[in-house]
Amino acid sequence: MMLLITYDVSTETKEGRRRLRRVAKTCLNYGQRVQKSVFECQVNIMEMARLKEQLLCEIDEVQDSLRIYRIIEPLEKNREEFGNIKATNFESTLIV
Repeated sequence: MMLLITYDVSTETKEGRRRLRRVAKTCLNYGQRVQKSVFECQVNIMEMARLKEQLLCEIDEVQDSLRIYRIIEPLEKNREEFGNIKATNFESTLIV
């Protein structure tokens, strides 16, 4: 399934900047950055649960926000792209 993850982490403190880096790194482990705080992740049910758990451990629910959207299949009917798109095609071979 395709997930769209968005977050806003408070970076006013050193701890906040560290949380921001950890949240981004966690998201990169599961998908690709499409904007500064937006990631697309192609995961199965188990990976989704693990990703959600890891992200909830990283954020401060008082200062930060996290949203996880499930993108309903078929993707080509539910997603439009415009502009300079540098996305990974998860359907093709990822390692050459």
